[in-house]
Amino acid sequence: MRAYERLLKYTKYPAASDSSSQSFPSSPEQLTFGKALVEEMLAIGIEDAHMDENGYVFGTIESNIENWDGPVIGFIAHMDVVRDVPYTDIKPRIVENYDGGDIVLNSEENIVLSPMEYETLQTYRGHDLIVTDGTTLLGADNRAGIAEILTMAETLLNDPDIKHGTVKIGFTPDEEIGRGADRFDVERFGADFAYTVDGGAFGEVVYETFNAATATVTVKGRNIHPGTAKNKMLNAALIAMEFNALLPAVQRPEHTEGYEGFYHLIQMEGSVEEAKLVYLLRDHAAAQFAEQKARIKRAAEWLNQNYGEGTVTVSIVDSYKNMVEQVKQHWHLIETAYEAVREMGGTPITIPVRGGTDGARLSFLGLPCPNLGTGSHNHHSKLEYASVQAMDQCVSLLVKIAEKYGKLDRI
Repeated sequence: MRAYERLLKYTKYPAASDSSSQSFPSSPEQLTFGKALVEEMLAIGIEDAHMDENGYVFGTIESNIENWDGPVIGFIAHMDVVRDVPYTDIKPRIVENYDGGDIVLNSEENIVLSPMEYETLQTYRGHDLIVTDGTTLLGADNRAGIAEILTMAETLLNDPDIKHGTVKIGFTPDEEIGRGADRFDVERFGADFAYTVDGGAFGEVVYETFNAATATVTVKGRNIHPGTAKNKMLNAALIAMEFNALLPAVQRPEHTEGYEGFYHLIQMEGSVEEAKLVYLLRDHAAAQFAEQKARIKRAAEWLNQNYGEGTVTVSIVDSYKNMVEQVKQHWHLIETAYEAVREMGGTPITIPVRGGTDGARLSFLGLPCPNLGTGSHNHHSKLEYASVQAMDQCVSLLVKIAEKYGKLDRI
């Protein structure tokens, strides 16, 4: 089975994570998907495939090299999709031999995927593209990664001429809400090094992520009849608007790129009595990331001076750190992937990730873990798409990396 066929099959599983849930995993649908993956893994010959008590799916491809004692490499992807874009009743279709023009996803709603807006489409002329009807996401983030890892596994298991060391496979829940590594048992996983397969174009080999935190700002107001409100009312909703105005507008996601960080307001609710704002704080540089946190706190302090102590409170919770310093200590991960991409006729693509992966957290838990591309784009969007041929290339890349680590002694 080819990778794209697996991706099409996986779109039937509406397994979105849920940040409002306190359970682990955060949604039962992820367990349903995980069980299906275990069954598929057992069917292709991964004998120890299983899902642990926390909803993580693990499996091993044993080495086929006699007396092999090299480094154990792992490949990791996540099972969940985002909840804030429609994710159920996905209707994928394949645009064959893409001609480089506009793709009408939904004529009734005039939803068009255009290379004028999304330049990456131009690189896929002649490819077969998997798209949706424009009303839901596709789920290639990160089902494309799962599909490619399992197609790699099937390739290794069915072709004894491909010599490889021991390869570990891991599929995680709740990555999209920042919990994907929370209960990942690195020691139990058993890999020395790993790659997440959770990126964009074929050839991506990335190892710089944001530093990330979530800031929750709560504003306490005081309601009173508006007819007698003078010098008495504190309108929490308006104070929340003042808070947002104290943050730099030029540092919002829609105005930043590359290494530029941002304050991203993702949730707001409020009344006169109480209001809440939730921000994602992101920056690649540790010093600038610390300044973001400090600025949030200074804004709260300034408003408290104006309206009274305790009017505005702030809670900041760290999500992950930039993994670059951890990966630099194991540069063979990058060199091996670069070499594999070049041997396939590709050009390695290394850019700062404007987001995070499970690998960012896992790298700090003792499992160095850069990220590879999946041949898919426009993640978290109704305009998400994947290339059939690029997915095949990504599978071949994983196979080649597994081969290369099979030839290495212990590092």
